Amino acid sequence: MTPTQILFVAGILAAGVMIAYFLTSKKPTGSWLLAAALCAAFTVYTGAAIAAEGPMGFIENQATSLLGVQVWYDLIISVGIAIFLILPRVRAVGMATAPWIIFHRINRFDWLAGNDRAAAVAGTAQHLSSFTVAA
Repeated sequence: MTPTQILFVAGILAAGVMIAYFLTSKKPTGSWLLAAALCAAFTVYTGAAIAAEGPMGFIENQATSLLGVQVWYDLIISVGIAIFLILPRVRAVGMATAPWIIFHRINRFDWLAGNDRAAAVAGTAQHLSSFTVAA
């Protein structure tokens, strides 16, 4: 296996472990420490990828095939859905929405920590799985 194939399989295995943990955990809230560790690891990996392939490598990767564009759209849509689900709670506790999105949501693993922060400020700490959206 090539190094990139090993990283791909490792990502699938890590996602499986995390999903199994989330499904079996009895804890009412997530771990900010785990979120911070994942954020740090992803930031280091992103930095290494940029150092090795340059900042234009992302554009080349996302724009060279239909699958690359599909992954790009998947990322955009998932961020949009996450913002749609979390912003009502951010607004409810009086946090400014634009700076919150721009400066605090750069890394995907920080979403859970942001949700816990908004819940703590509101005094209603809840897990993301209990988050509901009004129709």
